[in-house]
Amino acid sequence: MMHFRDLLKSSGTTFSFEFFPPKTPAGASKLFDHIVKLEALAPSFVSVTYGAGGSTRQLTRDLVHKVREQTGIVTVPHLTCVKHSEDEIRKIVEGYAQRGIQSILALRGDAPADEDHDWGTDRFSNASELVYFIRKISDEYVKPGGFPGFGIGVAGFPEGHPGTPNRLNEMDYLKAKVDSGADYIITQMFFDNRDLYDFRDRCEMSGIRIPIIAGIMPIQSIAGMKRMADLAQGMRFPAPLLRMVRRTDGSNDAIRRVGVHWATEQSRDLLDHRVAGIHFYTLNTSSATLEIYRTLGVANSDQLAKGPLLDF
Repeated sequence: MMHFRDLLKSSGTTFSFEFFPPKTPAGASKLFDHIVKLEALAPSFVSVTYGAGGSTRQLTRDLVHKVREQTGIVTVPHLTCVKHSEDEIRKIVEGYAQRGIQSILALRGDAPADEDHDWGTDRFSNASELVYFIRKISDEYVKPGGFPGFGIGVAGFPEGHPGTPNRLNEMDYLKAKVDSGADYIITQMFFDNRDLYDFRDRCEMSGIRIPIIAGIMPIQSIAGMKRMADLAQGMRFPAPLLRMVRRTDGSNDAIRRVGVHWATEQSRDLLDHRVAGIHFYTLNTSSATLEIYRTLGVANSDQLAKGPLLDF
């Protein structure tokens, strides 16, 4: 099997989907139906989120192993370090190594919203420290013909990290994650591709030479847009997108159609600008992503990445 790091190098543009672990058996069954539908698109990999403060740690692990073992899709668990001891992190990472998982997305993470968390009590204060620790464990487990080591991903913020108003410092912090052992970057969602291209240029000027995978999320409703703005402070909805929304009748169906159209155009433009990858935030459904592929005129990710040669 191709190692995750080699997958990033050999696939041209990668295409991946993100899911979050449901909290009920019925929700898990419904999500798995959507994952099976998206499997037909031949994603390069899928990722599974990790709840604030580790609140979904067992659910995340269960979904990661189920997807990998029942579908064969390369699966990347998120891992955050808030409210985790060194022993807890080691146990989780070693468990993934023993089950053949080849990549982890390492994030500092958030504390539960209803909790006044003392950040000084955490063993790992930032994602750079977590990346370094995962890389250390990875190196311990590497064996010829056996576990090949982890490809480690980190987060990037094209519109700026909400906790780092100084954008010069922001790039220093990202470079620290890369220097600690990160292999690739997946960005926060954004709605203006110029922000991604500017971010990509600034990474290059900062000596960051790893693949940058662009995060895309189709808007679904007005309420969803407001939640996005609350969760990702500093998120910018471009005026042309807002004008499209204002022209609708405000229904979820109409907003969803606008969201799919906008995300499709973003994806087309990103492909034209040869991004390393596109990561679709699916919100645990398959319909919007399937529509984006259909509108782009392709049946799967292989065709999306390369496309057939046509005679005109």
